Amino acid sequence: MFVRQLCGALLGAALLLSAAPAADAFAGRSGSGEEVTVDRTGRLTSDGTLTLSGHYRCTRGGGPVFVSSSVSQRDPRVRHGVGGTLARCDGAWHRWVNSERRRGAYHRGRASVEATVMELSGTGLPLPRFHAARERDIRLVRR
Repeated sequence: MFVRQLCGALLGAALLLSAAPAADAFAGRSGSGEEVTVDRTGRLTSDGTLTLSGHYRCTRGGGPVFVSSSVSQRDPRVRHGVGGTLARCDGAWHRWVNSERRRGAYHRGRASVEATVMELSGTGLPLPRFHAARERDIRLVRR
């Protein structure tokens, strides 16, 4: 639960701090081998739980690294954070799965998902350092 709350707060701070840079800044460093993917379907359950997933690969960082995700449906200006996963940055591919329960907030059909691999780095107030990001249109299905 603490990791989910921390990821939510960090995602909010990261979104504020990252509003100005171009989208290419989040694609991963050129030649770094750092990437994140988003699976083409997300799962909805009858209790309102949305589960998003994919894979990521990152190299060693200096601080904690997280895979965060957000989803948008109906209004592209509104995004909801969906969980957060503590990342293991060892250069290998790993699976990430994030879930969030919001009854009635999501429905079957098309959705836009963004996944970001972000590190907290620096001394004092930790600042976000982006390893990779990906945005993808997916389909939400009932499971």
